[in-house]
Amino acid sequence: MDWRDVIDELDAGTERVVGTLGGLTEHDLRGPSALPGWSRGHVATHIARNADSLWNLLEWARTGVEIPQYPSLEKRNADLDAGAGRSGAELIADVRATAARFAEQARTLPEDAWNTPVEALTGWRHPAWYTVFRRWNEVEAHHVDLAAGYGAADWPESYVRWSAAATLADMAALPAKQLGELAGYRITATDSGESADLGRAPGGPEASGSGRALLGWLSGRTDGSGVSVRPDGPLPVPPPWPHAPAGFQP
Repeated sequence: MDWRDVIDELDAGTERVVGTLGGLTEHDLRGPSALPGWSRGHVATHIARNADSLWNLLEWARTGVEIPQYPSLEKRNADLDAGAGRSGAELIADVRATAARFAEQARTLPEDAWNTPVEALTGWRHPAWYTVFRRWNEVEAHHVDLAAGYGAADWPESYVRWSAAATLADMAALPAKQLGELAGYRITATDSGESADLGRAPGGPEASGSGRALLGWLSGRTDGSGVSVRPDGPLPVPPPWPHAPAGFQP
């Protein structure tokens, strides 16, 4: 999928997030999200600060001046704690404004800047255009993390098609030590036929399901409903998601 088309998808996804936030009371916003230790206010604040952080990477590509995604992990976390207790109106305004700023940066980035290498907080590098796809994962996954009625079943089909395929490809490129309980498995999307061989020997274990079911499970946003394993047994625990993209892994 062309990253230019994803910018419109981000606009729509942001409005869905805003719609969910607008339906929450102030008490709801202080309540726990699906992420341990984070309130819904933390999640909303993170969606906004992530837009700022990825704007930094596009600015790096635009200017050629290296700008870190975040100054540090500690500063990122401090900003989340500082913003989590704001009112619903303030959180919504922040999510909207930062998303619009990111979208404007992406829409006006010079063509020759899109392939500039930039660096994620965790240290892996990727061309600037991949920043738009990273933002798509953030908007859709963290919308689910609000634990306010939006789930993996509500993800747009366009997002599922891209992210499920990308997740399988990225996992297949990971070293075995990063696969955890999934090392030795083959994972297959029954609707697309796409698969990831994670070091499976002939006759080894398999996990399968629709792309949506697999993405929900592999991203940690569902309990694996709709995913089956052979031989029968409990679903293995997936490694942390998202992964460094296959084409840019060292």
